[in-house]
Parts: sequence; structure tokens; C-alpha cells
Amino acid sequence: MLPMGQIVAQKRALSAIPEPIWNDHIRVTRVDRFFAATFGRLIPASVKPNHLTVLRIFLVPFVILALALESYRWAVPLFFFAALTDWFDGALARTRRSVTEWGIVYDPVADKLLIGATLFVIVLQHMNYALGLLLLAVEAVIIAVGWWRVRRGKVEPANLWGKFKMVSEVVGITVLLLALWLGVDMLVRVSAGTLALAVVFAIVSVLTRIK
Repeated sequence: MLPMGQIVAQKRALSAIPEPIWNDHIRVTRVDRFFAATFGRLIPASVKPNHLTVLRIFLVPFVILALALESYRWAVPLFFFAALTDWFDGALARTRRSVTEWGIVYDPVADKLLIGATLFVIVLQHMNYALGLLLLAVEAVIIAVGWWRVRRGKVEPANLWGKFKMVSEVVGITVLLLALWLGVDMLVRVSAGTLALAVVFAIVSVLTRIK
């Protein structure tokens, strides 16, 4: 039997080993570097990327409550901040070399909860009904494809098209919320165009993952 001190030392050594699959070949973008030089400096080392993913999930009920009450002065900043944590957790994971399998699996789940719930509450009520249903259907397909790949042992970070989709959805929903808050009808049309573009990105993202 190994001495207790040696067992503790081995556990510490194993815990210090980074996730080799995810962190050996990380490509840090200029946007990631900008994050590290600005917002990243404000985030303590004790805060992990997965903490921000959990925070996004935690904020979803509050976003939905504000939307249901049509309190847009609260809904807009809450939704935007929750969506912003998607950028924060990804950039933090890449710049600090702390990408994990848990994060790769559950980060998109948090995104789908936020976007899907918001689409269901707002977009279906205040925009083209068919577009809202199409977005929800595409999100459901993406979730199904993601879990199918996980069950086959293929866990991969979101591809570039998936990121474009998420950005388009966040911009489109934020613009729609601003339209409802400020009463600017033109912004509704801008939002519809942006969300239609998100559908295109989503379909391309699914097709590139089906192999």
C-alpha cells in the first residue's frame, strides 16, 4: 500500500493535468485576446468557464419572467447579459487553457435553453409565426444531433457556423426586445431579417456536423 503522502501527491499531479483533447491545440482568436485584455482581467482566477455556463442556465427563468410580465427594461439587460456569458465562458476557457468536456457538452445546452425559451415567449407572439417555429425546430434538431454525436463518443466544440448562428440569434432577439421596449416598428423587420439569417447559419452548422 502506498503511503498517504504519495497518494495525495499522485492525486494532485493528476488533477493538474489539463484536458489534453481540448487544450493541446486551442486557437486563440483576436476577439479572445481582446477579451483577455479587457473583461478577462476582471474575472478572478477562482471563476471557471463552467461557472459562467451554470450562471446562464440560472438566469433563464428570470429572463422568461421579465418577458412574461412585459417588463422590457429588465428583460433587455438580463437577456443580453445572459447571452454575453456565452462569449465570456468560451473566451475564458480558450485563453486560460481550461476547456473541458463538460463545458463542450453543456455550454450549447445552456444556449438552447436561453434562446429556445425566449423564442417561445417572444418571437412567436410578436413576429412571423412560421419563422419562430422554424427557429425552434432547427434548435431541436441541433440538440438531437449534438446528443447523437455525444453518444457516439464524438464530443466537439461548436463550429464557426454554430457561432454565427448564436450571434445572429442574440442580435435578432435583442433588436426585437428593443423594438418592443421603445416602440420602433422598423426594428421588428431588422430583427426578422437577422433571425432568418440565423436559420441559414443553423442549417449549415447541422449539415457540416452530419458525417
